[in-house]
Amino acid sequence: MLRLRLKKIGKKLQPIYQLVIADSKTKRNGKDIEKVGYYNPLKKIFKINETSIKQWVIKGAKPTKTVNNLLKKYKLFLNS
Repeated sequence: MLRLRLKKIGKKLQPIYQLVIADSKTKRNGKDIEKVGYYNPLKKIFKINETSIKQWVIKGAKPTKTVNNLLKKYKLFLNS
């Protein structure tokens, strides 16, 4: 099953996360299928490619709880 989840790429005490499409069985920082955005919690920056995310959701990708909460927080709802 495909998941829309966060992949950590930042340094120690400076987290930055990429929003990626990945198989649910891969590790957190394992191989991803596509990068669709990023999130910087320290600077409160959340940028995504909405069209790409919507295409993957139509194909069956589901967001994790954390990603779903981020989408709600920044008012980017997936209508599908």
